[in-house]
Amino acid sequence: MEKPIKFGGIRIETIRIGTRGSELALVQARCIAEKIKGKYRDISLEIVPIKTRGDRMQNISLVKIGGKGVFVKEIEEALLQKEIRIAVHSMKDVPVELPDELAITAVPEREDPRDVLISKYNMKMEELPKGARIGTGSLRRRMQLLNFLPDIEVVPIRGNLGTRIKKIETEGLEGIIAAAAGMKRMGWATKVSQYIPVETMLPSAGQGVLCIEVRKDDDEIREMVSFLNHGETFTEVSAERAFLRTLGGGCQVPIACIGRKRGDILILKGLVGSIDGKIVIEDEVRGAIEDGEELGNSLAETILSRGGRAVLDSVYGELC
Repeated sequence: MEKPIKFGGIRIETIRIGTRGSELALVQARCIAEKIKGKYRDISLEIVPIKTRGDRMQNISLVKIGGKGVFVKEIEEALLQKEIRIAVHSMKDVPVELPDELAITAVPEREDPRDVLISKYNMKMEELPKGARIGTGSLRRRMQLLNFLPDIEVVPIRGNLGTRIKKIETEGLEGIIAAAAGMKRMGWATKVSQYIPVETMLPSAGQGVLCIEVRKDDDEIREMVSFLNHGETFTEVSAERAFLRTLGGGCQVPIACIGRKRGDILILKGLVGSIDGKIVIEDEVRGAIEDGEELGNSLAETILSRGGRAVLDSVYGELC
């Protein structure tokens, strides 16, 4: 049996893990807690649900309430106030700029990064009738849906994953678009009508990835959770977030990116587009895996120079 884990010479009876209060977020946090408990059997863990601004204001678009950071701010504040010692986030919710006192310490192995269609009658995207009403609260998904199927109607929806699925019936939708990772983690893969290829719908940076955020000065916890880090996923996500950072932020905008490690090479593909889907600018770079962040920066600069800057300026002007 392993020796009891001690930090600073004092045995820690309970370590508090903060996460969003949604059903999916709690499932994700429990998964991380089980991994920690599996390695350190003598440690007691408590999962602390924290309701964020994004969770409280589900009838308002993310753009109007401040973009993706609204799903992590209250959790980060709990970390800073030492109310929790570990935060578990969906990486795609985490802004590229973190508070100075906090750090992402571990990135577990990525789940399926694709988007999925959940539809009435199990229809695929290619089978959707003209004028079909498809629900999503993501401008990235909206842009790519309209680019691929210009004759459909995209209906803005928000809410927990289960709530969004129910809206197929309650709001007369033909279907909704969601993340494959969430459906799999919830055990709802049988509800999926179609896994959408990334060639058709590029995911958001960090999609399918969880991350562990802690205080930089909490050396004991940083060391304890380091085993959760998956090197390949960390490399891919670092490049994706560099791409996002170089493009700039402030509002939720139609930006997509995915990195894929192939041997010693990292392949990074990204795009930006107009909200109506009529303009999509995409490109791809390849390079050594150790140059991931530089590749992300380079890809962003290329897309900006090819017209992406004008597209984003137009989007920011419309939304922000």
